[in-house]
Amino acid sequence: MDFEFGVEDEAFRHEAREWLAAHPAPGGDPRGWERELGAAGWIGLGWGDASYGSRRASLTQQVVWGEEYARAGAPARLGHIGENLLAPTLLAHGTPEQCARFLPGIARGGTLWCQGYSEPGAGSDLAGVRTRAVRDGGDRYRISGQKIWTSLARDADWCFVLARTEEGSRRHRGLSFLLVPMDQPGRIDVRPIRQMSGTSEFNEVYFDGAVAHARDLVGGEGDGWRVAMALLALERGVSTLVQQIGFAAELEQVVRTAVDRHAHRDPVLADRLVSQWAALRVMRWNALRTLGRTDDPGAPSVAKLLWAGWHRRLGELAMAVRGAEATGGPGPWTDAYELDDQQRMFLFSRADTIYGGSDEIQRTIIAERVLGLPREAKKEESR
Repeated sequence: MDFEFGVEDEAFRHEAREWLAAHPAPGGDPRGWERELGAAGWIGLGWGDASYGSRRASLTQQVVWGEEYARAGAPARLGHIGENLLAPTLLAHGTPEQCARFLPGIARGGTLWCQGYSEPGAGSDLAGVRTRAVRDGGDRYRISGQKIWTSLARDADWCFVLARTEEGSRRHRGLSFLLVPMDQPGRIDVRPIRQMSGTSEFNEVYFDGAVAHARDLVGGEGDGWRVAMALLALERGVSTLVQQIGFAAELEQVVRTAVDRHAHRDPVLADRLVSQWAALRVMRWNALRTLGRTDDPGAPSVAKLLWAGWHRRLGELAMAVRGAEATGGPGPWTDAYELDDQQRMFLFSRADTIYGGSDEIQRTIIAERVLGLPREAKKEESR
């Protein structure tokens, strides 16, 4: 296969690289940065519809933009969830009115979104959702329940919520996909979750009679499972390739540390370093091979298994290269929880094989949907 980019892609790369060099992100103003990206037309490249304020770009050009963005060391995006998850879902399953209402705000960088999927008892097993949305007799739903591990909930203006709208329904039946405004004091409570890495980008979100309008129901009542699964299938391809730019930078840092400390002379550590480099190349080729394919139900699961295990092993390798020193802080003992980049990577990567669908769930998907093995019996089916 030809894994090279074309002439037009390289011209697009030059344009992206020049713009990023001329527009450094404003420190401490992530919302301002989103608006600057939107004003230049860099949001919504993959939508395929320029009528909402985004420019058209091919699939490979989307990869090019993502790679250059990562190479430039630009800040993590606040608008990722709205741009790359919700917008394509609305284009595929929403109404023209919903697209016209929500997509321009995302394209301008003015509207931020979060994802209300996981719950304390329904993480990898999303069909166990208990959050309820009850029609109040008019054109509104009242939502009650709890979501967890909600990224960027403190910054979001809106949340797309998977909730149970049919009384007594079970598993994937009776679920609906609702767009919910977050500015509802007293009805929505966002509580940050402090992790062992010291960061708190994840949150718990409590809904206590929060309001969602019927016009903001996507796909029809009871059709939430289909819409939710279509959205999850978007987490592949372009985002995986862009993610690998960051992985390559982390691996380079670990290799540099190994050389500085002469740890690469240890044959076991040297073998692990080479294995990580080779596995990263394989991940890139696999992502390019499956880029844009919609006929492979196992591709997202394979990609998740590859990168999650790879990144977790890199965190372990980073600590092994540094030895006992890796267990200490950067200076004298203080009450502050101070970690360097590699220590944070190690601690955060412990969760890589769990969040976004655990390894066990991914293997089950591959077994059942790709290999055709017998389906795993659910607890309620075995009673």
